Amino acid sequence: MKLSILGCRSATPSENHHTTSQVLELKNHLFLIDCGEGTQIQLRNHKIKFSRIKHIFISHLHGDHFYGLIGLISTFRLLGRTSDLYIYGPKGIKEIITLQLKLANSWTNYSLFFHELESNISQVIFEDDEVSVSTIPLDHRIYTNGFLFKEKHNQKRLNRITTNDLKIESDSLKTYAFCSDTAYNENIIPLIKSVDLLYHDATFLDLHKNLAKRTKHSTAKQAAKIAKLAEVKKLVLGHFSSRYKDKKQFLSESKLLFHEVELASDGKVIEI
Repeated sequence: MKLSILGCRSATPSENHHTTSQVLELKNHLFLIDCGEGTQIQLRNHKIKFSRIKHIFISHLHGDHFYGLIGLISTFRLLGRTSDLYIYGPKGIKEIITLQLKLANSWTNYSLFFHELESNISQVIFEDDEVSVSTIPLDHRIYTNGFLFKEKHNQKRLNRITTNDLKIESDSLKTYAFCSDTAYNENIIPLIKSVDLLYHDATFLDLHKNLAKRTKHSTAKQAAKIAKLAEVKKLVLGHFSSRYKDKKQFLSESKLLFHEVELASDGKVIEI
């Protein structure tokens, strides 16, 4: 499992900092998670093949999480894409994207399939023989989901391996939870229990916890508390507000509660 962080800044991009977007490589899949402005530039910078992206997961309809989507869809068309593209996101995303395509008279020459989400209960939204993806309902100012990515036992392989081999394979199955943007929310703990890697909203430091509460974001300490209660193996903090120049403060505050933590940064690659 390999996570490439393309952008992790909140609200607005800057010259050297991009808004939220990630690529998760899991088994034979390359999943794009959120698509802020400049995502396709970052994909090129990291030499990630556009053609390998078949599934895009959008957490919510704030611009710093999906304003790069229409541009990416258009570029796919200009590159001559013919393979299907699946987009998972809040109800309304189909209307937004198709209206832009309609008014620009730029319909794709490949099929777009929208899976619109509106449930406040966790549900499996993608599954094949090797991977499943479930929603993690979050607490933000508008309808928002995180996503839980889980490796599965390959049934064809299970038919050929011994009991001891099965135990080894069970221990090695990887899990990743993406939780941005959200207020502190203990309801997600059962859904992310013991994941290998958790990416969590840490927009603010403790000094601005009242602002975090008002805007329905989290502090670094709150993210660390969630990680501790959920007994995750590693925590990555992201979605930092631009008001803070020294990001090391996020690390210091979170490590008061949880040790296995690191800061997201544009271009960081994490392998599990």
